[in-house]
Amino acid sequence: MGWIERVRKKYHEDMQAGRTPLILAVETSCDETSAAVVRGGREILSNVISSQAAIHKRFGGVVPEVASRRHVENVTRVIEEALEQAQVTLQDVSAIAVTYGPGLVGALLVGIAAAKAIAYACSIPLIGVQHIAGHIYANVLSDGVEPPLLALVVSGGHTEIVYMQSHDHFEFLGRTRDDAVGEAYDKVARAMGLEYPGGPILDRLAQEGDPNAIEFPRAWLEEGSFDFSFSGLKSAVLNALHNAEQRGDVLRKEDVATGFQASVVDVLVEKTVGAVKKTGVKKVVVAGGVAANQGLRTRLTARAAEEGFRVTFPPLSLCTDNAAMIAAAAFPLYARGEFHGLELNAIANLSITDWMNGKRIQF
Repeated sequence: MGWIERVRKKYHEDMQAGRTPLILAVETSCDETSAAVVRGGREILSNVISSQAAIHKRFGGVVPEVASRRHVENVTRVIEEALEQAQVTLQDVSAIAVTYGPGLVGALLVGIAAAKAIAYACSIPLIGVQHIAGHIYANVLSDGVEPPLLALVVSGGHTEIVYMQSHDHFEFLGRTRDDAVGEAYDKVARAMGLEYPGGPILDRLAQEGDPNAIEFPRAWLEEGSFDFSFSGLKSAVLNALHNAEQRGDVLRKEDVATGFQASVVDVLVEKTVGAVKKTGVKKVVVAGGVAANQGLRTRLTARAAEEGFRVTFPPLSLCTDNAAMIAAAAFPLYARGEFHGLELNAIANLSITDWMNGKRIQF
């Protein structure tokens, strides 16, 4: 009996017995090595995260080769710790989920290799998950919100508005045409001489500046568009800093941060409100690392109250990359009996739609 036949047999036995599935998930898309055990797609039994932020700090950003090597060193230990914290063994696990894109190819391959090895050795289903879908499911995991909903995805590599009609239907309404919002934060922070990662520092400084001191442009693009563009704003901030330096002036970092964040948040919030009005969807979730931004949380919460829709932010512990969200995103696939084969490979630019329409084994 081959691996697929063994997995199919176990899956049907578990379904017939009515066992609540335990999904072990692995996330290694960038510089966090994470493993988690989630019961029934909702209950987090463990969520272990090993961050490399201190290592990459001296480089001012993530170095892919360094990240991959650290994943190799950490992944087995992190998986073992997740199982131990959940007080389960591999024999108790119903399926293993893993991020296979988008992300750094070398980093992704480490997690995929570990997940495939466990799937084969334990004869359990393998579920590949798209990273951004995982961030969206962080809200489903923490708040229980269900589709239909709109997701504002804001991270270091992505800025998108996604319409999630159901668990198996995602549609892009808008996306960035150049820099992602988190990328813009990091580049502006670097120009201001702030430490990496600069996004949280900029957010904190923005609470202390004069909102009338410096005004930066907003890129609204053509009428009715839900796309984003932050490269012009980034250039405007860099020009303001350089011009001040040439004049011998000193711009307060707090004022620069306040002006920059006001421009970013205005565009993110108003385009999200526009998408709500266009679709009629009354539930919005915010996903990705920038979901932790206090300026965005405050402004979008206020606009949601004004416009009469519900907005959900994941807890701070689930904003950054973590494996629990990957397990949550895998659960609907497990319930439908849709799994991947051992040929699963990393896809650096994997989109949500390609993930949903990709080839899977139907049990």
